[in-house]
Amino acid sequence: MMPRTGLPRWLLLPAALGFVLVAGPLVALTGAVDWSNFLALITSPASRDALELSLRTALAAAALCVLLGVPMAAVLARSNWRALPVLRALVLLPLVLPPVVGGLALLYLFGRQGLLGRELEAVGIRIAFSTTAVVLAQTFVALPFLVITLEGAMRTAGDRFERIAATLGARPTTVWWRVTLPLLRPALISGTVLAFARALGEFGATLTFAGSLQGRTRTLPLEIYLQREADPDAAVALSLLLVLAASAVVLVAYRGARAASPIRPSSGRREVTA
Repeated sequence: MMPRTGLPRWLLLPAALGFVLVAGPLVALTGAVDWSNFLALITSPASRDALELSLRTALAAAALCVLLGVPMAAVLARSNWRALPVLRALVLLPLVLPPVVGGLALLYLFGRQGLLGRELEAVGIRIAFSTTAVVLAQTFVALPFLVITLEGAMRTAGDRFERIAATLGARPTTVWWRVTLPLLRPALISGTVLAFARALGEFGATLTFAGSLQGRTRTLPLEIYLQREADPDAAVALSLLLVLAASAVVLVAYRGARAASPIRPSSGRREVTA
């Protein structure tokens, strides 16, 4: 007889409780929506401005995360520096810090009296309480998601193919573009979309560092917070809109990462496709 495989049945109970804990509030939120006025609530001028600003800044933050996070992940995964634990701790810090603390830190760096803000003010560049501040705040909280995803993928994949390419005479830059990045494509897609989703939902750091100016810094989470007191029905409708947008982003990321994966099982072994 073949031995039984699979998960222990007792794991099903805590797993079910976890799924209920995640799905329950979302179901309750859906039930609280005023469906008869849903379209009007999410298409008001303030709501449209907040949604448009959120999408623009989240896309910019995700692009900035890719620009900075891919090299950071490569350094953490492929270097042997003694300072790597410190660098990794710095990368992880925004994950455990309250967002408002991150916003204060950014304010004391880029604000008018901040460490760099004074120098920037001298040449006429103002960052705090601007759309640029929104992008920086979102990047600060979203960057760890991309870096951790890519670093884990690089450590899992190892450097076998990179060593082979180097042995065949490829330069480090050629190896990076022709070997390393193609192998990281699924993780890069997933990490980028996760960073975008995190940036889209950022609230505390944005409010502290960028303020809440309609059309300039008032993103969708800030609009939801303000509407919570003035118009609870609008706050609920916008919250559901944000949940749906985030869910769609995560599903697209998951499907895209699986479709783009260059490593697929075949005949019981791993095969690398071109």
